[in-house]
Amino acid sequence: MIRHFGVLIPSTNTTVEIEYTRLLPQEWQAHYARVLSQSHGGSPFSPPLDADVEYQSKLLATARVELIILVQTSASLFADDYDATTIARIEKAAGGIPAITSANAVGEAARALGTRRVALVSPYSEEVNAMARHYFEARHGLSIVATEGFAAKDSYLIGKLGPENARDAFARINRPEIEAFLVPGGNFPTMQSIPEWECEFAKPVIATNQAALWSMMRRVGSKDTLPGMGRLLESA
Repeated sequence: MIRHFGVLIPSTNTTVEIEYTRLLPQEWQAHYARVLSQSHGGSPFSPPLDADVEYQSKLLATARVELIILVQTSASLFADDYDATTIARIEKAAGGIPAITSANAVGEAARALGTRRVALVSPYSEEVNAMARHYFEARHGLSIVATEGFAAKDSYLIGKLGPENARDAFARINRPEIEAFLVPGGNFPTMQSIPEWECEFAKPVIATNQAALWSMMRRVGSKDTLPGMGRLLESA
């Protein structure tokens, strides 16, 4: 049986479709819709336009998807109530189809793996990393013990970052008290590298697209596991 789910992505994102299309088994089918940033070409991290979120969610619902994911972790960092407000907005527009945000999925995934003291490695600037620290500590009870960002200026640069950037950052900041690495950024191509990193550093790695997928599967009641995409997706 094919399971259908909807994915809202920023209009500039060039990674989510590639990772999901190439790495997911055929039983899991993603359907995509693009939303424009509120900054209209400014900061790549600004939340999407509410009107776009509502309209595209309404259209995804016509594909009879089981759930809709907003895959833009940074969107949730700008307001403490963004997750709740946006999930409600998506679900209303989609006629009651459940929704999640990828930021919430990352935090939930860290807790599900039993990790609390984590390192944050992202494409973000210091300012946005500080917002991410506040979000994950205040909303998810995590302790961010180390951070590193690549200060990408736009989404196109994020999409061109090689996964070795994350691996090298892990090596620079790794220490015994770090229980997991968080790698937010839906346009940062990392999913395929996660098993290799977990083997090298002996710690789980939680990335945006991986965590969003995990959260969606659990919410629709699936017990499927997906080997080859990290510890998170290898356990039911």
